[in-house]
Amino acid sequence: MEFTTDIFSQFDKKWALLTAGDKENFNTMTVSWGGLGTIWGKPVATVYVRTSRYTHDYMDNNEYFTVSFYPEEYKKVLGVLGSKSGRDMDKIHDSGLTAKEVNGSVSFEEAEVTLVCKKLFKQCLEKENMVPEVAKQFYDGDALHDMYIGEVVDIIK
Repeated sequence: MEFTTDIFSQFDKKWALLTAGDKENFNTMTVSWGGLGTIWGKPVATVYVRTSRYTHDYMDNNEYFTVSFYPEEYKKVLGVLGSKSGRDMDKIHDSGLTAKEVNGSVSFEEAEVTLVCKKLFKQCLEKENMVPEVAKQFYDGDALHDMYIGEVVDIIK
């Protein structure tokens, strides 16, 4: 497996779709917080999901998830997918993206790269463990994030 990228801008500048579930029942959301690296001798992707997000339940209830990256022309679509909830609408139908099954999870035909991840770890980001400025800026009255680490088991280009 090989994935060459500017690791510090991949999530922040390009954004990504985080998807969990299977082809019959899945949800996706836009993420701009995440990381790529190694832990426990494995290549991993780390993502963060607020406990209030619809995708959170899918992350908890599935063994695999995908992180997929898109060409610049999909930025507007990713913006909508990050601001609307799958609880309220059929985001995928409205997005125009084409869902496809990949190794027990879901990605989209339009993705440039999809990382297929097997969930290894989950932990809540607790406010008491954050510097006060971060806790106030990102969590003052808002739901906390859970951190998920997944082993990258496949890279689909």
